[in-house]
Amino acid sequence: MNPALILLPDFLLILSGFALRRSGMLSPAFWAEAEKFVYFILFPALLFRALARAELDFAASLPMLASGLLFTGAGFLLGCAARPLFRLPQASFAAGNQGAYRFNTYVAFAVMGSLAGTPGIAVIALLCGAMVPVVNLMAVWQLSQTSQQGMLYELARNPIIWGISSGLAANVSGLPVPQPLFAAIDHLAAAALPLGLITVGAGLRFSSLASHYAPLLYWNGIKLLLLPLIAVATVQLFGLSGVYRQATLVMSMLPTATSAYILAVRMRGDGELAAAVVTTSTLAAMLSLPLMLSLLY
Repeated sequence: MNPALILLPDFLLILSGFALRRSGMLSPAFWAEAEKFVYFILFPALLFRALARAELDFAASLPMLASGLLFTGAGFLLGCAARPLFRLPQASFAAGNQGAYRFNTYVAFAVMGSLAGTPGIAVIALLCGAMVPVVNLMAVWQLSQTSQQGMLYELARNPIIWGISSGLAANVSGLPVPQPLFAAIDHLAAAALPLGLITVGAGLRFSSLASHYAPLLYWNGIKLLLLPLIAVATVQLFGLSGVYRQATLVMSMLPTATSAYILAVRMRGDGELAAAVVTTSTLAAMLSLPLMLSLLY
């Protein structure tokens, strides 16, 4: 099936979230709590379900993890050129540069679920688990408004790491998860992706677009067009195939994480610019992701 048709339901959920938020049917307080509920409750359940009973080959995953590290690092370094190119102050540069390397995990799991089912979600969960600490370290270091202790705090409270760690622990230990408990987790996991995508749409913001169009184009060009090409090179370099190749390419094509805005605001960066990066990246990915999948998948 055409990738555009495979991804259409996911993008329709994002657009529906945007429309619902702008309709005023639900209060702003609802959206804030809904995003927190998805991020801290539903999403860890999805990750646990995907990994706890998956048949994982950690040795086969190592080339995929190396590939992810290479193209993520390339995005970070290329994005750094935006500061001298566009003469950005540090607060704006650090907040916006997240758009060159951070990735939206909600979209990642939705896409891999559509392409490869539960095994695909399990594999990209491993890749996310390896890359989440890396991108958070990069972002916190550049925002530079906190100490090393604060950086560790940001990582320790990340629910993606909780979900992946607990799922892997259950898988590796071989301890059985009681069926009633697993069934309850399964119900929570089933709600994670649709609600997560709706909250992504609800979080779209359009402030700062006109005043920062040049760096926005630059960062989005790196994230959505250049990184997939770099990923193709790394996939060939490491000889990746099957679901590992799929997960690597999908990861390289993802829009910027909505948490980039949250982190920028928390650390006194330019929240408006971070929101503009997330918004433009998400909207542009609705076109670029199906296109790049059609060309490179």
